[in-house]
Amino acid sequence: MKIGIVILCVSLLAAGGCSSKPKHDSQLALIKTTNPEPIELKVRPDNKSIGARVKHEIDSIPEVYDAAVIEGKDEIIVAYKVKHSKRFRMKKIEKKINSRLEKEYPDENFIVSSDYKIFLEAIRLKEEMEADTISKKDASKRFEEIKELQMEQT
Repeated sequence: MKIGIVILCVSLLAAGGCSSKPKHDSQLALIKTTNPEPIELKVRPDNKSIGARVKHEIDSIPEVYDAAVIEGKDEIIVAYKVKHSKRFRMKKIEKKINSRLEKEYPDENFIVSSDYKIFLEAIRLKEEMEADTISKKDASKRFEEIKELQMEQT
């Protein structure tokens, strides 16, 4: 009888522990694929937004398993995560991404980063914009901060 109660308690605890889901993608962004939608801070005419096309371009690269795109006023930040087994070729992968983007979109300025902190900041900005906890002006400021953070690390 006591064994049955113990088994029941353990199974209830295990089931309860499995059901807790993080509220935000940023909580698990470094562990799992979040596949965020592109963020567009720049207002462009209809069908001129290139954020989704850039994200699709990056996602088509086999070494990359997740990417975040922030389309700002003058630049586009592309933060991506590389598969663990491919991390020894980071420079080659970044060069490949840069050349593909420059070839496909010659009129755009890209800031490309494989840094997890840049990726995480992009996810956090997206979450704040979706929750309407940040204004467009503050979002533009955060974009500039992310850009400065990337330049700092270069």
